[in-house]
Amino acid sequence: MKRIATFSIVARDPETGELGVAVQSKFLAVGSAVGWAKAGVGAIATQALANLDFGELGIKLLEKGYSAQQVLDALLALDPDREDRQVGIVDAKGNSAAFTGKRCFDWAGHITGENFSCQGNILVSEDTVKALAETFVNTNGTLARRLVAALDAAQKAGGDRRGRQSASLLIVKEKGSYGGYNDRYIDLRVDDDPDPIGKLSHLLDLHELYFNKTKPEEMVMVDEKLATEIQQALKKLGYYKGEITGEYDEATKMAYKDFCGWENFEERICEGDVVDINVLNYLREKVKDS
Repeated sequence: MKRIATFSIVARDPETGELGVAVQSKFLAVGSAVGWAKAGVGAIATQALANLDFGELGIKLLEKGYSAQQVLDALLALDPDREDRQVGIVDAKGNSAAFTGKRCFDWAGHITGENFSCQGNILVSEDTVKALAETFVNTNGTLARRLVAALDAAQKAGGDRRGRQSASLLIVKEKGSYGGYNDRYIDLRVDDDPDPIGKLSHLLDLHELYFNKTKPEEMVMVDEKLATEIQQALKKLGYYKGEITGEYDEATKMAYKDFCGWENFEERICEGDVVDINVLNYLREKVKDS
């Protein structure tokens, strides 16, 4: 069985309750194996000679109310090959626990703290795991941004001594998915790329653009001048069939909504005489390229 040599961070945002796992490795499609999480329950990273049962079974035990340490103890007790494993766990209360088996390839180790667990194996040095922890603790922003920043700092501190290949980011929160159907808020994977963390950061940019809801500071009131610009742009792109009146009327709003739906900006459709500045800028660029 191939070892998943990697560095990862499992974490919780105490303000939002979000839970997440971020990972980078010289391993194809690392996101398919390492990270496990469930909203309101906990998150787990299982790696090295990874036992994937640690993910599925661990989440079930966390869901029953056991702490991160209790779950870790139970998982290891059941596994005769525990010394080949590496695992990090954070529960819904922010408790963390980690284990690095004696047979994990050097450098291997972990750092835990309130709301996070950082771990890695086959690393250049322990500086990688230190950078993971220090960057996460000292970085502001969303949980997703903090996790990606931590990965980037860890890579710059040395990273996997075999190189880079894949990375992933998983964030869960209650009804966080598209349409609110499940808890999978962010699930981004770079399966094979020479700069997986850089590509992961780019994917996060796109995710925020397409799926974040409009913030108050991103709202723009549509006056006559802007309404005229929007009508002209939508007409050029084939969405608006009416006259250029400078009025943000129902026909114009419907054409604008159609444009948003076609370009996957449903989350950024605003009510009333307001548009999202990000969508507006995208519309402007679309017209330039047409």
